[in-house]
Amino acid sequence: MTDLADFPVTQRWPARHPDRIQLYSFPTPNGVKASIALEETGLPYEAHRVTLSDTDVKSPEYLSLNPNNKIPAIIDPNGPGGQPLALFESGAILIYLAERSGMLLGDSPARRLEILQWLMFQMGGVGPMFGQLGYFFKFAGTQIEDPRPRDRYINEARRLLKVIEGALEGRDWIAGDYSIADIALAPWLRALEIYGAREVVGWADHPNCVRYLERFLARPSVQVGLNTPPREG
Repeated sequence: MTDLADFPVTQRWPARHPDRIQLYSFPTPNGVKASIALEETGLPYEAHRVTLSDTDVKSPEYLSLNPNNKIPAIIDPNGPGGQPLALFESGAILIYLAERSGMLLGDSPARRLEILQWLMFQMGGVGPMFGQLGYFFKFAGTQIEDPRPRDRYINEARRLLKVIEGALEGRDWIAGDYSIADIALAPWLRALEIYGAREVVGWADHPNCVRYLERFLARPSVQVGLNTPPREG
């Protein structure tokens, strides 16, 4: 049996199936990237609910796995060379799972690079900008009277949506075939509804984006991944 005792995180979140990939996550737009990818690839895994509270993500056990105290993170007991591998950052996890499974990363070097291009677009643009939009439009940032931060992120979200809308013209998926780029991007488009920000960014004026998200949410693996691990323990 695989021994994960060298990973302190397993003391707080014990592995019932130590031979499987261990997922430490919560169903946020970033967190569900890993669970959806695991469902899509069919790689065996065990999910552990790590809430966003300081008692979880800033616990010594979790910080030993991800010193940046963010979800998701994984441990693969059968990593490169047959050795256990710990990994954090959702983009890195998506690339690893795609390479590990031989899926979702294109069938040629050129297609792989196109997929990685859109993955980085999400990681560097859509995620941070939409996240700030959520903060200033719905969460604690709404208490700030100065309208400039809120307006800045509304306008940037509109700009990014326009980029995505154009890229999806004549395509079902952002890089042609379904890939980790879609698994990264679509949950953040879904977040606009969670933030109550669809109207303010003109969501209905982007029909390609609307249909794209509908296609994504209709996938059975996505439906499972969006609720893994469950929000409530």
